[in-house]
Amino acid sequence: MKINDKTDYEVKEIALPMWEAQLKYSREGDYENFTRNIAASMLATVNQEVAAKQFSEDKLTRSLSPEYEFLGLLRRGDQVTCLFRVYSTEKEGEWLGRMVLGYDNDEIKIFASSIF
Repeated sequence: MKINDKTDYEVKEIALPMWEAQLKYSREGDYENFTRNIAASMLATVNQEVAAKQFSEDKLTRSLSPEYEFLGLLRRGDQVTCLFRVYSTEKEGEWLGRMVLGYDNDEIKIFASSIF
C-alpha cells in the first residue's frame, strides 16, 4: 500500500501524533524518542551526535511550542508532505514545519522533518 492511497483524514490522523512527538522531544532534547518514528534511511543523517549538537546550539529546536496549526498535505510519489504553522515559546514569529511520511518496511515512518 502507498500512503497516497489513504484519505487526507487518515493521513492527518497518523501524522498529528508523530508531529506532536517531534515537537515534544525536540524541546526536551530527547534523541531516543525524537527518532523513534524516523525511517532507517533518515537515521543515517540524524545520528545522536548531530542531533545533540543541534539540540544544544539551536534555540528554536528547544523552544518549539506545543501549539501549531495543520496547514495541509502535499502528495508526491510514494510520500506525503505534511505542512504546519509552528511557533516558539521564546522567539517571536511563525515558522513552517514540514514532515514527510512514507512506508519503510510496511510501517509509516518519517522521511524528513524540518522547520523553516
